[in-house]
Amino acid sequence: MTKRNRSNRTFASLALATAIAGLAPLSALAQGDTYRSAAHDFEITTVAEGLEVPWSMTWLPNGDMLVTERPGRLRIVRNGSLLAAPVEGVPEVHAVGQGGLFDVLPHPDFESNKLVYLSFSKPLPDESTTTVIRGTFENDRLSNVETIFQADTAGRNGHYGGRIAFDNDGYLFITIGDRQAPPSGNLEAHPAQDLANHNGTVIRLHDDGRVPSDNPFVGRRDALPEIYSYGHRNPQGIDIHPVTGDVWTDEHGPQGGDELNIEEAGKNYGWPVIGYGVNYGPGLPIHSSQQSEGMEQPKHFWVPSIATAGLMIYSGDLFPNWKGDIFVGGLRGQQLARVDLNDEGKMAMMEETLLNGIGRIRDIHQGPEGAIYIATENRGILRLTPSN
Repeated sequence: MTKRNRSNRTFASLALATAIAGLAPLSALAQGDTYRSAAHDFEITTVAEGLEVPWSMTWLPNGDMLVTERPGRLRIVRNGSLLAAPVEGVPEVHAVGQGGLFDVLPHPDFESNKLVYLSFSKPLPDESTTTVIRGTFENDRLSNVETIFQADTAGRNGHYGGRIAFDNDGYLFITIGDRQAPPSGNLEAHPAQDLANHNGTVIRLHDDGRVPSDNPFVGRRDALPEIYSYGHRNPQGIDIHPVTGDVWTDEHGPQGGDELNIEEAGKNYGWPVIGYGVNYGPGLPIHSSQQSEGMEQPKHFWVPSIATAGLMIYSGDLFPNWKGDIFVGGLRGQQLARVDLNDEGKMAMMEETLLNGIGRIRDIHQGPEGAIYIATENRGILRLTPSN
């Protein structure tokens, strides 16, 4: 069992009070105004508007920004303008409930192979499932599309996970939610605790979908070989630490109990057996306890929940005092949180809310020039740059 030290236990309970102090909701975004923080003052500008629930963004080597819209469109922002026509060749998605088109990511060797990866909820005869495809992206269209991964179990129209990232060794990581399987009865029999299905897991693959031979459950009859870690509820953010190589995720909890985790091979992250949240509505207990032998503790958690979505570890030069820090978006909290890590990049030391009431933040990315970009459901794509 991984123990949480006392300072980190109190950190979560103090974070909300310190984070929102002095912040007013941004009901009207003031272009060019200065926003103040503990380490850097910054300005906000709008990069792209008119998007319908932008879920993810990324950049190509030529400077084009690709943006996914949850209803199923892949868009291009070129030279500061959103192109009118969506990208052709995107597969049909199940855009119901929380379903739709999710993440977009170029292959690490995109300049030579032109491959782009997409995650989405694939429609099935009765339900849908989390799926990842890749295709050749040329002349503003996607072709030669092939399925890299498809989760083996379907479920309700929610908790798809759907984030993807390449680590420093070129392995592809995919987050899969628990598909809203009810956390009741025998919690240890919950699908997120069952290695025989993909629900509530983080997947690790080669770039072409093959299973790495050193995945932790390869060779076990009672486990699927793609699984890297399990015991997750709905991980909606992922990034790779540029120095340590650690795979960080944020996990959308129930009513309280959002988590920030480092994914380790073969580890069980506890959902729904342990955690720090309660059921929606009257707040009835979910978990057996907050800790249990053989189940990992988060590096940080939020009570009450901010509904974490999107995660970025900053490595640019525009904000030097933020290097190595984690940025997390909030859906319910409509906020941008910065989590300061210790010198080893392993433990959360302090949290600061940089923006409050900005809108439901779906994604956060560092741009090629070192600016910070956030995708909001109601304001489109925003850019944070240092204030002059």
